[in-house]
Amino acid sequence: MGSQTKRVLLTPLMHSSRPFRVSNHSRSSRRGVMASSLKELLSKTLDALLITSGLVTLVLEEDGTVVDTEEFFQTLGDNTHFMILEKGQKWTPATNYVTAHQQPKKSGIARVTFDLYKLSPKDVIGCLNVKATMYEMYSVSYDFRCIGLKALLR
Repeated sequence: MGSQTKRVLLTPLMHSSRPFRVSNHSRSSRRGVMASSLKELLSKTLDALLITSGLVTLVLEEDGTVVDTEEFFQTLGDNTHFMILEKGQKWTPATNYVTAHQQPKKSGIARVTFDLYKLSPKDVIGCLNVKATMYEMYSVSYDFRCIGLKALLR
């Protein structure tokens, strides 16, 4: 038991592959790539976009931030959109492009739904599920089951 615990604790943590989106400088070619490290992302991006130039720069598509360290790369979220720039190319903002951080306007503060249902067709009194969603982000749900009430009525 002790040797198994030691082996598990001392094994290096491997990052699992994560999804990313990549595009070329003109944004005419976009691909999805799975990678676990910056080096792997660069390699797969060059293959996916058929880029043979060895001198490339990887930047965030939304603002042109250069991604050149593994530490910074690991802090980025899944589905981050990157742009690959070849020698002499510079990042330019896209026209008609909505960044991932811009969220659509919220139509309301909260939404409450009530669902009435029966566990069996013979039930006189059913169950009630109440779900409240606040700011379209947080959700709370509770299920009221009236099973004990049916036994009380008998």
